[in-house]
Amino acid sequence: MNEVRTIAGKDSRAPSRARDVADSLTRAIHEHRLGPGMKLNEDEVGEIFGVSRTIVRAALQQLAHDQLVAIEPHRGAFVAQPSVREAREVFEARALLEPRTAHSAALRADPEDIAQLRRHIEQEHAALADGRDGQALRLSGQFHLEIARIADQATIAEFIGQLISRSSLVIALYWRRRNALCESHAHDALIGALADGDGPRAEELMKGHLLDLLSSLDLREAPAQPRSLKEALEGE
Repeated sequence: MNEVRTIAGKDSRAPSRARDVADSLTRAIHEHRLGPGMKLNEDEVGEIFGVSRTIVRAALQQLAHDQLVAIEPHRGAFVAQPSVREAREVFEARALLEPRTAHSAALRADPEDIAQLRRHIEQEHAALADGRDGQALRLSGQFHLEIARIADQATIAEFIGQLISRSSLVIALYWRRRNALCESHAHDALIGALADGDGPRAEELMKGHLLDLLSSLDLREAPAQPRSLKEALEGE
């Protein structure tokens, strides 16, 4: 048989296909093409990606586990909408973890790590210059994940990854000015501290950076997100 099947007759590629759909939806959420509160209709998602409802459900369950999607009985799946309290908690948690991670990264970073961070920030700057704010935001989050990778703290890096994903939703709901995106000088300064092996300075810079991000948010009300699912996912 040409088709890859399990003994039970189900497509053994289903878990991989579900991960692919979940990854595409996650990217769309991080880039703010899917806004908080948007309904993720199973049939529509399946049609867009050419997969079955079973695969779509598995993908949505993955996103629910990552707290990017809320699945409501008898209503379906929606992109999560963090409350003001949750928004503050996300950034408070990042402020506890990331400064120490930056300190550790500064003590471990080698020239190739620094070169990788510089390549990464060039992509972020290019996205900002082109007005691709959603992509710049996703790249900004990846920059922070790179620092956690350099620190070689896998468990903490996993927590930071989850917090950064939720931060994307927080910014989508509550940002009040464009520089809620990571400002270029903040990441440039962090790279400088890492390149110098200056742990205390990297720690202080990360603290200030996260405080600046929090201060750029209006934690009072969330604007509506009226875009359609098909429009948001076009081009995937």
